[in-house]
Amino acid sequence: VQLVESGGGLVQAGGSLRLSCAASERTFGGYTMGWFRQAPGKEREFVSAINRKGGRTYYADSVKGRFTISRDKFGITAPLQMNSLKPEDTAVYYCAATVGAIRTWPQETDFGSWGQGTQVTVSS
Repeated sequence: VQLVESGGGLVQAGGSLRLSCAASERTFGGYTMGWFRQAPGKEREFVSAINRKGGRTYYADSVKGRFTISRDKFGITAPLQMNSLKPEDTAVYYCAATVGAIRTWPQETDFGSWGQGTQVTVSS
């Protein structure tokens, strides 16, 4: 499945952005979808995910309470609302999807489909 992201941009610290991710096709039961990010010179890290079964959500400690992931009723979109943004949130954000379910904690290897990435820059 192809994933298309949008919504990145430049924002001042304390501001908000909403990232969107849409899968190109439906699947029975929807997808487990997640967001990862990669800052310059750093490895890609987990941000948030929502499970296809039950809709349980997962958040990295660094974004808990500030970011909110959701999904549509078909399980093919996964917007990420980002509030109270900090300069350390600056990164390329990647959407990911899988037809499987998260069993313990989201890992990059759980996801088979990835978007092209969208840049988020937070100025101080």
